[in-house]
Amino acid sequence: MFVAASSECFPNLSLDGVLERLVDLEYTALEVAIHERGGQLQPSQVLADVEKAVGQCRETYRLTISGYSVDIDATGELYYEQFAACCRLAKATKVVAMTVPAAELGTPFNAEIERLQRLVAIASKEGVLVGLKTETGRITQDPDTAVVLCDNVKGLGLTLDPSHYIYGPHAGNSYDQLMRYVINTHLRDTSKDKLQVRVGQGQVEYGRLISQLGKAHYNRALVVHIAEMEGVDHSAEMRKMRLLLESLL
Repeated sequence: MFVAASSECFPNLSLDGVLERLVDLEYTALEVAIHERGGQLQPSQVLADVEKAVGQCRETYRLTISGYSVDIDATGELYYEQFAACCRLAKATKVVAMTVPAAELGTPFNAEIERLQRLVAIASKEGVLVGLKTETGRITQDPDTAVVLCDNVKGLGLTLDPSHYIYGPHAGNSYDQLMRYVINTHLRDTSKDKLQVRVGQGQVEYGRLISQLGKAHYNRALVVHIAEMEGVDHSAEMRKMRLLLESLL
């Protein structure tokens, strides 16, 4: 396992700006957000010019790209075309893990299964693994449902964000059953009352989590995913989390 940071931690910076900031904070790896809204790259741009995107993602100041987070606004066949382009980008930059959001609550289960089966089929052609993010307000907010999805879609993995099982409608429920499906993680500190609190003030048991992941033979990134908080030194929080995670590895 190794520590990385999400470019989503710096929504107002360009990819170059994120890279410079993470080098200053002594990170060695990052996850790049390819989001139509708020990402350093956009799926529509990747589809329009994959080679340009590949060039951008190869100029990483010697930081390793641990994965991509992909969030596509397009619908219909264009959705899958943009996803396929992002998979080609991943293959060209030797990235294996790709995180996608789960469907919103209320989406027909069979429709979500069909979408995920198609995504996994597209990704597998490029040697990419799909990690469905565990998130409140989406089908994966219930850990048992997340397991059912993985059991029904061969090759599907999970991007585990434990914060959503500490704060939210399923707070306090065990999510140990997810460990064997985890291909990526998103981490911040969380309390029962707030999704994000300052590092050290929450209830995420990082040592226990890392131990569980290790028993499941997880050897990928622990991705720091901290949003800016008013009145809090964001860089100090990012550095504190890196040091904390590295001390446990």
